[in-house]
Amino acid sequence: MGLVFLGGAAGTFVRAEVGQWLPHTPFSWATFAVNIAGAFLLGALTEILMQRPDDERHRRIKLLLGTGFCGGLTTYSAFALDIHDASPAIGAVYAGSTILLGLVAALVGATVVRR
Repeated sequence: MGLVFLGGAAGTFVRAEVGQWLPHTPFSWATFAVNIAGAFLLGALTEILMQRPDDERHRRIKLLLGTGFCGGLTTYSAFALDIHDASPAIGAVYAGSTILLGLVAALVGATVVRR
């Protein structure tokens, strides 16, 4: 639990910093950016860990970086609120682009690590 807490605190800090730098217009660029970055990192981390035997060290890395850092970095709740608060057209573009580009980012992260 401590590893998840530490990773989550670091991920949440990074998310808050990104929120200070990117505008929150009708399209929430900060939430979009952290969710896409988190998908990329989680894809890369998953690929790295799948290439090695599953042992206690790798389980701890998953907890610290996957569940903790990526969980703290990304945010479904802000994503859902942003969609709810947006106009129907902006909400649809925002939701669709986040889901599609999140899947692409995860695949790219895994592919980068494989090379």
